[in-house]
Amino acid sequence: MVSAAVPTQEAPTAIPSREELVRRATGLADTLRAHTDWSEENRRVHDETIAAAAEAGLFRLRTPKRYGGFEADTRTIFDVATELGRADGAASWVTSVYWIPTWMTCLLPDPAQDEVFATPDVRICGTLSPSAMAEPAEGGIVVNGKWSFVSGALHAQWQQIVAVLVHPEHGPVPIIGVVPIDDLKIVDDWHTSGLRGTGSVTTIAENVFVPGHRFVLLPAILQGQHAGTANAESPIYRAPLLPVASASSAGTALGLAKGALDAFLARLPERKITYTSYERQAEAPLTHHQVATATMKIDQAEFHGHRLTSLVDTKCAGGTAWTVLERAQARADLGAVCRLAKEAVDILQTASGGSSIYHDVAIQRIHRDIAAVNLHALMHPDTNDELYGRVLCGLEPNTLYI
Repeated sequence: MVSAAVPTQEAPTAIPSREELVRRATGLADTLRAHTDWSEENRRVHDETIAAAAEAGLFRLRTPKRYGGFEADTRTIFDVATELGRADGAASWVTSVYWIPTWMTCLLPDPAQDEVFATPDVRICGTLSPSAMAEPAEGGIVVNGKWSFVSGALHAQWQQIVAVLVHPEHGPVPIIGVVPIDDLKIVDDWHTSGLRGTGSVTTIAENVFVPGHRFVLLPAILQGQHAGTANAESPIYRAPLLPVASASSAGTALGLAKGALDAFLARLPERKITYTSYERQAEAPLTHHQVATATMKIDQAEFHGHRLTSLVDTKCAGGTAWTVLERAQARADLGAVCRLAKEAVDILQTASGGSSIYHDVAIQRIHRDIAAVNLHALMHPDTNDELYGRVLCGLEPNTLYI
């Protein structure tokens, strides 16, 4: 078990600028691309990719400054994730997933934060699904159950968990907490068509004890309420969870679309259109329309991503209350990024011809990855549009995840 008495880390002498962090992410492109085939085959992010991201400081973006973190705003994490996704969607996805539980951990009691952030460049995986049960125990709770789709679990030191606490007096209530990953059993069941390299395995808790300082009620976290005091005045921790999670997730989708355009244009000079008179695909008017339409969709996706991050960062800086409509718009902007990115990739994949189905052609992997992204419950465009339209029509949201 982890000791409760852990000293905090010293803050760095300087916090990298957004431009510097994006430059670092861009500089990882060759390393990420070198390992995409390995990650696909082994269904996990390569160790060297994780090490390179850690060296670049990318796991510190949502860590408090007092532990050596950067407390980066959501525009920064969106832009960093975009550059990572441009090279490798799986690496970008896992990095983005780490940012969300890291942010959530910063709302837990201060002693829990001291434990978790005692590890430099700590990686926290997690889920929002309350698919486990908890019961009261002396000094805390005991948790049993499992969580699926736990991206990044294979390289994490901690997992953020959600469970339903059955209390004899207060009835069932969802809680959220953190446990060392070594306390959980990992089931290697990640056999998928898309995002294969993310290692999004299942984890199982069997009578895992969670002390009282490591968990809080989930509704408080959804509303951005703090159980600790040290982070309470920091702007980036003032937002509700779902807008933060939306902003953290969108960059990967945009990066995949930009990566698809890069891959298509790289192959274009050597391609013809088979069974036509076009010896150069670049000369075909159809190609011009395809490239222009895909690029415009990528531009539109970027607009929605930046509108989302601007909303989150402006609200955090001002410390003003969120309206239900603003929360729904955050979900809708995330859905728009995902939908438009997929539409762009679909166009470019269709324009890539039969040779693009070979494993060594990047666009086939990107096409599978963006399809998987769009199926995620939080990112699904139809679900998010329905929620936004429902609120616009004056109805109450039909979900707690807003």
